[in-house]
Amino acid sequence: MSYSTLSVDKSASASSLPVVDLRSDTVTRPSQAMLAAMMAAPVGDDVYDEDPTVRRLEEMAAARFGMEAGLYCPSGTMTNQIAIKAHTEPLSEVICEQTAHVYLWEVGGIAFHSGASVALLAGNRGRLTAEQVEGAIRPENLHYPTTRLVCLENTHNRGGGSCYSWDDMAAISDVAKRHGLARHLDGARIFNALVATGQRSQDYSQLFDTISVCLSKGLGAPVGSVLLGSADFIKKTKRIRKVMGGGMRQAGYIAAAGLYALENNVERLADDHRRATRLADVLRQQPYVTDVLNPETNLVIFRLHDSQPAAEFLETLEQQGIRASSFGPQWIRFVTHLDVDDAGIARVEEALQQVAQLA
Repeated sequence: MSYSTLSVDKSASASSLPVVDLRSDTVTRPSQAMLAAMMAAPVGDDVYDEDPTVRRLEEMAAARFGMEAGLYCPSGTMTNQIAIKAHTEPLSEVICEQTAHVYLWEVGGIAFHSGASVALLAGNRGRLTAEQVEGAIRPENLHYPTTRLVCLENTHNRGGGSCYSWDDMAAISDVAKRHGLARHLDGARIFNALVATGQRSQDYSQLFDTISVCLSKGLGAPVGSVLLGSADFIKKTKRIRKVMGGGMRQAGYIAAAGLYALENNVERLADDHRRATRLADVLRQQPYVTDVLNPETNLVIFRLHDSQPAAEFLETLEQQGIRASSFGPQWIRFVTHLDVDDAGIARVEEALQQVAQLA
């Protein structure tokens, strides 16, 4: 038996209500204040290094993480792949977790752009240990690629927004330094991790050579990520950005959105985390849910009972004006963000309870 969508009562006119979009924190739209900041931004040609707003964003982001310089790019995929290419060469190898975004969700970019191999490790909700990393480092052998880079992801998407502890990151960083390996952090949701753990962003330069910081997820900017590193490294990566088509002209208009996000939208991430916990608590009470990963930040990943087809469940929510994502066979992902308030969460709770009543 399935918890079918067939008898959903649509008398509440869900279509007249705003959509509650929990598919991703990338679906947010700029606020009026952010749009005003964008329209007021002084701009220039960034390929000529003449855009003052881009410069300010790069400097602000670098300073936040104790780095020397930054490189503004259209996407986190680009900042990650630029960093990996700059850290490696063909016949080298990258160590990362087997569900890492740099490996699983960036279109095979490590192979395409860098010609590098990947050593995949099975982590705990995406988190690796120093022992795992050290065990994956290749000995000198003609038949092996040369280990060059360790990539971590914090928070980890496939791990349900899981966060690394400071001690675990520090131990991995020490292993990498001892073996002469570069250290890159995919920080697509790094601000969620900082808010959840209380870690200091300025200290991250002690652990990583480069960091990719996304502005268009929880922070609510419409586009953009910044690659952070040393001044010499960032100078090198500008050429790679150019060949990847990432050189932009009057990019200050969109960079201004990133500046607004950094200045106004970080601390409020705690609200998203609170709402994710609220959803997880309701999900655990539903008879058609068999497993809920404990949300550490703003991602809620849960498994449906085999009797509840995932496609029907998603359609039930869609009929109530609620959107979510499939995250594997029978697994669903909710992502809370600044465009979903407490009233929106209440609508989701009501819809989840209604699914149970259809059984």
